[in-house]
Amino acid sequence: MSGESETIRLDKWLWAARFFKTRKLASEAIAGGKVHVNNQRSKPGKEIREGAILTISKDMYRWEITVIALNSQRRSAKEAILLYEESPESHAKRQQQVTLQREQRELFPYSEQDHKPNKKERRLIHRFKQS
Repeated sequence: MSGESETIRLDKWLWAARFFKTRKLASEAIAGGKVHVNNQRSKPGKEIREGAILTISKDMYRWEITVIALNSQRRSAKEAILLYEESPESHAKRQQQVTLQREQRELFPYSEQDHKPNKKERRLIHRFKQS
């Protein structure tokens, strides 16, 4: 964790904390209103400090976190977790969503008809349409 600078760009911190795979994706999420700093929309270049409260909406999940460390380099996931602290309410709500999603997946399992036709099946379809 770098203690050199007191602030870091929001998009760079989100990338380093592994919320997004690239800084571009982080910037697009921020510009799209998916990330709020201290309950306000911000820009990708916004400088954040330790103690900033972030609300991140990604896919169907939502994180409410407090920045506890700054790092401008992307490291392992184990080290990335040390950059922030998630509120207990946020964690519980997210776990509840994960459980609900798992249950729904079990109720409606993936069927074999939901796939793209392979070469053999495409030939059969083509023959069927020709005749």
